[in-house]
Amino acid sequence: MTEVQEPKILFEDGYLLIVEKPAGVLSVPDRYNPLLHNLKDSFDKKYGKIFIVHRLDKETAGVMVFAKDADTHKNLNDQFQNFKVTKIYHSLWSGIVSKDEMLIDIPLMSDPAKKGKTIPSARGKESYSKIKVIERFRIATLVEIELLTGRHHQIRAHAAAVGHPLLVDEMYGGGKAFYLSDIKKKYNIRKEKEERPLISRITLHSYSLTVLHPISGEDITCTTEYPKDFDVTLKKLKKYSVLPEYYVGSTEL
Repeated sequence: MTEVQEPKILFEDGYLLIVEKPAGVLSVPDRYNPLLHNLKDSFDKKYGKIFIVHRLDKETAGVMVFAKDADTHKNLNDQFQNFKVTKIYHSLWSGIVSKDEMLIDIPLMSDPAKKGKTIPSARGKESYSKIKVIERFRIATLVEIELLTGRHHQIRAHAAAVGHPLLVDEMYGGGKAFYLSDIKKKYNIRKEKEERPLISRITLHSYSLTVLHPISGEDITCTTEYPKDFDVTLKKLKKYSVLPEYYVGSTEL
């Protein structure tokens, strides 16, 4: 049986619970198999009742906030709806993102042809993602994304829409997994062994979250380090996929 990784508590008081969700753990009960381990049920057992404010995909690790009572839940929901929450993600996108900064303004809607997928559409809801390049590599780019809206799969759909799907994201046009052999020349592995991927989940990390405390009104900011697989992938890109020094990006906002 696979050991369940427990979330790390980043901040807690009588009103808020902010945690670092591990990759591979559900935020809420699965629609088809409610017996699967998830944070909502786990925290309900611990606190009596916990309130969901937002969700992270199962494969995404990073900062997530919960409310401990109904009034705090309403307060946080209002903050999210009125864009008072700062949500920062880090992600590895495929290819070289040429612009240093850009605002992606592409409406999104549910894909009628594929359940669970989000697609660009003029009939969709307004969706805004503010992008800033952190580092470029020969085959990928590390970007920081500030979500100005919070649509389903917004980052994944926006990345694909601008021609740079997540490095690993099979649903939206990225790879199924990422291997060292993808970037290391003359990579050899013994015939009797199968190469293990550096990362085999979507290359997206919920890096930081800032909310206003419902009572004091003070900013509460929590930041997380990269999970091991994301960190190792990034280190290998820095070593084996260095971009020539003459490359210069551009800026557009």
